[in-house]
Amino acid sequence: MDLLNTLVDKGLRRESPTREEALAVLATSDDDLLDVVAAAGKVRRHWFGRRVKLNYLVNLKSGLCPEDCSYCSQRLGSKADILKYTWLKPDDASRAAAAGLAGGAKRVCLVASGRGPTDRDVDRVSDTIKAIKEQNEGVEVCACLGLLSDGQAERLREAGADAYNHNLNTSEATYGDITTTHTYADRVDTVHKAHAAGLSACSGLIAGMGESDEDLVDVVFSLRELDPDSVPVNFLIPFEGTPLAKEWNLTPQRCLRILAMVRFVCPDVEVRIAGGREVHLRTMQPLALHLANSIFLGDYLTSEGQAGRADLEMIADAGFEVEGADQVTLPEHRVAAGGGCGSHEGSGCGSHEGSGCGSHEGTGCGSHQGGGVCGSAAAPAEEPASAPAATAAGNEPRTDLVSVRRRGAGTDLAPNA
Repeated sequence: MDLLNTLVDKGLRRESPTREEALAVLATSDDDLLDVVAAAGKVRRHWFGRRVKLNYLVNLKSGLCPEDCSYCSQRLGSKADILKYTWLKPDDASRAAAAGLAGGAKRVCLVASGRGPTDRDVDRVSDTIKAIKEQNEGVEVCACLGLLSDGQAERLREAGADAYNHNLNTSEATYGDITTTHTYADRVDTVHKAHAAGLSACSGLIAGMGESDEDLVDVVFSLRELDPDSVPVNFLIPFEGTPLAKEWNLTPQRCLRILAMVRFVCPDVEVRIAGGREVHLRTMQPLALHLANSIFLGDYLTSEGQAGRADLEMIADAGFEVEGADQVTLPEHRVAAGGGCGSHEGSGCGSHEGSGCGSHEGTGCGSHQGGGVCGSAAAPAEEPASAPAATAAGNEPRTDLVSVRRRGAGTDLAPNA
């Protein structure tokens, strides 16, 4: 297929595809899916080999958010039966982080619900970052606290944070349809603040909220322009009790095409499969490793993910290897360039090895947990009395794969890592 040969050539040169080429990837048929995966896989292996970076989420403060993000189980007015708790103490957060690091993660992502941190909140998180760094040599720490005010990114950097996550989620044109309590421009501003403070910027999207192909391409090209070090790709989990509970729009094939499009547009950037991979990719998760070079290990913010051991077995069985703490995630030219890690030539990733934080259950910033829930439970949840109708795409709702997290941070039970 001429399209795929062109995209591979551009990806190996770090050249951007056209919008028309990106749209064409999303429009490919299921018959061509393996060809699409193979082509994008060439680009992924060229820049990242067969390494898979593992990231681990610690939810520092859960629920009761004043924002109205339609996809989020922690949103204002959410009826989702999630864990709700206030700030974890630094030692408790450090113990939670240690579980993920013991499971093979090299980055810890610290997330807290809310519009954005107060200065006191920044002090709390700074203490937590210091505790984690003191007790775990070589760990990377990403903070995800919502919208930042002037000076806060610098304080987090001084405390030892390596990265900051704040997702764009969807296109600027449709952003107002999913959130009204803050703007798309607010999110862009926070990514700029992270960049300016010397933090590795991480920003991604949520697919499956009813957006068009054009919306998906718009947000990915906007992300390329922002030049983040990592791009987490989340797949909406329609959490019961949220406005998007009946939006089951994704198939495994659709998810793979979206990941391939992101890889072609952002060829040498850390692309992370984030919230919703277990629910929507299901048995096709191993194929996604040919497109993305990073995943989350274990559970997410308010939902349970695939067992940590199963994640490690999947990586090994697919012929990939877990990236070690002594390995640099990003290509050498990004590290040497000393500046963001987008697909722009000469960007680089600063000194932050393996930069990018990833998305926390959909959006990954503050309480905006994106898909609301991410991953499948070890045991299927009880089927609701009236499940949503099947979508036009032919994807049956899989509410049996959605389970609220009841273990790990904020509980007395051991985490899944």
